[in-house]
Amino acid sequence: MERRKNLKIPEVTIRRLSAYLRCLVRAREEERNVISSSTLAKNCGVNAAQVRKDLAYFGKFGIRGVGYYVDDLYADIKKILGIDRVWKLALFGVGNLGTALLFYKDFLKQNYRVIAAFDIDPEKLGMGSIGGIPIFHPDELMKVHQEERIDIAIISTPVSQAQVVADRIIQANIRGVLNFAPIRLDIPEKFVVKNVFFTNILDNLVYLLCQQL
Repeated sequence: MERRKNLKIPEVTIRRLSAYLRCLVRAREEERNVISSSTLAKNCGVNAAQVRKDLAYFGKFGIRGVGYYVDDLYADIKKILGIDRVWKLALFGVGNLGTALLFYKDFLKQNYRVIAAFDIDPEKLGMGSIGGIPIFHPDELMKVHQEERIDIAIISTPVSQAQVVADRIIQANIRGVLNFAPIRLDIPEKFVVKNVFFTNILDNLVYLLCQQL
């Protein structure tokens, strides 16, 4: 199982791999040993040819006439996505959204582990922890990072604080950033940033709804 050299993988393929993985999780919970490309495709809202094409970027999988062994394909996709190891996350901004993320249990299913939260609110700091996750002042980021080696920073602060937090993350050289603040951050290219703007997604949803009216 190796990706073909010098072949750029479409980002939409990576998103579909995550969907396939979720379907495989359900198949494992149902104690299924084998799953066909057509069943996997139906459960993920694509066609069987697309499933086979997506997997073909990374090698040969399954047995013709039989399908895919669920446990094997589950392990292979986790390895492809890089989640066959634990990734340490730190959350910045323990407001309503941040608190909800701290209690999001599916992180653990995918080998993501929130190891620290950061906030400037004295009341939040006085709590010491939320959901078992310790809360620190941002001034302690370098110390926590040196001890824990944070892989990914999640920004859920107000807009006014988002770039300030991003600057701290850059200084600490935490290379992965998931940004929930509705603002484009000024971050060097060597960092990998994903923006989650809820209103953009809602705008798209409303547009599609209007086309059906």
